[in-house]
Amino acid sequence: MSSPSKRREMDLMKLMMSDYKVDMINDGMKEFYVHFNGPNESPYHGGVWKIRVELPDNYPYKSPSIGFVNKIYHPNVDEMSGSVCLDVINQTWSPMFDLVNVFEVFLPQLLLYPNPSDPLNGEAAALMMRDRTAYEQRVKEYCQKYAKPEDVGATPDENMSMSEDDDEMSEDEYDSADDAVAGPVDP
Repeated sequence: MSSPSKRREMDLMKLMMSDYKVDMINDGMKEFYVHFNGPNESPYHGGVWKIRVELPDNYPYKSPSIGFVNKIYHPNVDEMSGSVCLDVINQTWSPMFDLVNVFEVFLPQLLLYPNPSDPLNGEAAALMMRDRTAYEQRVKEYCQKYAKPEDVGATPDENMSMSEDDDEMSEDEYDSADDAVAGPVDP
């Protein structure tokens, strides 16, 4: 059987080849962020979350640690820390599972089928049980406020500088770009 480090590399490569955006936190392959889209046919559809993944030394024999970086309104996700209450990751993890399973099966299932009877966010659980429509509206509000696709990869300062750069491009660089395409004027 292959070593845990080889398995870690293989699972990470499989995740990257599955069209997930993966940002490494440092040189090792133990900590990284994955951009995760809310599943279709759920109130989370259209939202994009940055998920922090930490792989223990004895991965895949021990489960990865998974947490939402940007806020999400969900009964089984702690709103402040982003930690996830998911039995398959926390209690029933098996080396048969891999990182692709986490992002293609486990997290979508968590968002599609919340369990308000085992909450990390008591307010979300109570609202879901009391008024499902109001709960789904709150989920959508959080998606709009905290999980816009353009916000996931950048801090607020980076978003500001990006928009400033875009403004400069729209005025100054278009003129010089036109000159470069047209070339110098013949005398």
